[in-house]
Amino acid sequence: MIRAIVLAAGKGTRMKSSRSKVLHELCGRPMLWYVLNALRRAGISEILVVANEELQAEIAQFGVASVLQSEQLGTGHAVRIGLERLQPHAGGRIVVACGDMPLVTEAIFRGMVGSLEARDGDDAVMSLVTVKMPLPSYFGRIVRRDAAVERIVEVSDATPEQLEIDEMNAGIYAFDETALRDAVTRLSNDNAQSEYYLTDTVSYFVGAGKRVRPVLAGDHLDVLGINDRVELARARKEMNARLCAQHMRDGVTIVDPETTYLEPDVEIGADTIIYPNTTIGRLSKAGTACVIGPNSRLSHAMLGDRVAVRESVVIDSTIGSDVAIGPFAHLRSETNVSDRAHIGNFVEIKKSKLARRVKVSHLSYIGDATIGEGTNVGAGTITCNFDGEKKHQTIVGSDVSIGSNTSLVAPVKVGDGALTGAGSVVTKDVPAGERVAGNPARPLPQK
Repeated sequence: MIRAIVLAAGKGTRMKSSRSKVLHELCGRPMLWYVLNALRRAGISEILVVANEELQAEIAQFGVASVLQSEQLGTGHAVRIGLERLQPHAGGRIVVACGDMPLVTEAIFRGMVGSLEARDGDDAVMSLVTVKMPLPSYFGRIVRRDAAVERIVEVSDATPEQLEIDEMNAGIYAFDETALRDAVTRLSNDNAQSEYYLTDTVSYFVGAGKRVRPVLAGDHLDVLGINDRVELARARKEMNARLCAQHMRDGVTIVDPETTYLEPDVEIGADTIIYPNTTIGRLSKAGTACVIGPNSRLSHAMLGDRVAVRESVVIDSTIGSDVAIGPFAHLRSETNVSDRAHIGNFVEIKKSKLARRVKVSHLSYIGDATIGEGTNVGAGTITCNFDGEKKHQTIVGSDVSIGSNTSLVAPVKVGDGALTGAGSVVTKDVPAGERVAGNPARPLPQK
């Protein structure tokens, strides 16, 4: 049985924020989300977060249990609080991770847990991730005797010679549960910080003749801890680069990854091209052979195949295939655009349904409306959907021609095949095939 304790009760004072440190976001997700996701992908489903009061109030969104550490008395104290919450399980494994390491990978957790397994009859009671880190660094130093780890020295307790050691403790561990429960009861706070260090378990195990096995991380960025907003920005840049790289390997062309901003769980089809200054987030999906950008933003946007979005914003909307959007269009809030439609320059659409082959090409606002197949909406058209108290619906049929600068005063219906003249103010329903013009719009004489 493998369980995890995630340490996330630190105040994060260097963030200079009223928010708990691990709730600060990179690439659209709190840093704690990434740690929990990596643990779950490594097959660890039972996770306990040691939290402060601010985090505990928000922890439900992550789907994990939590326990409050009301006093921050060190990592050893935090783990002891976590163990008191967990039912003992003989033969179990406990992974201890930090909630402020969003770049950690599932491979690190898998490798660390695997290193506890017996090797030639020599079981380890603890494994820990070490890393070669550029100096200077706030990470604790790994002190070895020959090849074996002897102890970990925290920076505040290190000698000048020890501060020159470039192998460091990443703060990620796996323990035999029974051994860990024994070790945390023996920790002392006799140090510069007067805290109970979990790292002191290393020297305890070594002194007791028990095996501690180091696992060297391949990239120091994988264990980058976040202490201030400078480090948060650095981690965000690295995470975004990883997301872009994955999509490019899956067949997406990203012209400039450094100015393309992605979030996890975004789906982008093969042969799609993303141009610079484009942001795609909130579980957006794009089909194959789309063109997105430059200077565009998708947020919870569902795009079909061969959709072009140029210099535009699409939020909470569903777009069919072979649709052209932009430049400078804004689609938002439950907009649904069907196949082969065209949304052009400076058009805003909100909470509306546009059928196949609808064209809204220039300088228009369409809100709370349904527009039928093949209808053309002229430049400057607006749906006047708000009467000062309530929003009302505009319903336009198929193959309608809406003249330039038409105002459709909702609630109103325009029937199939109807026409409104330029500058019309339509305040009453227009029957199918009718031609109207004027302010207010009236039927035109039949020829």
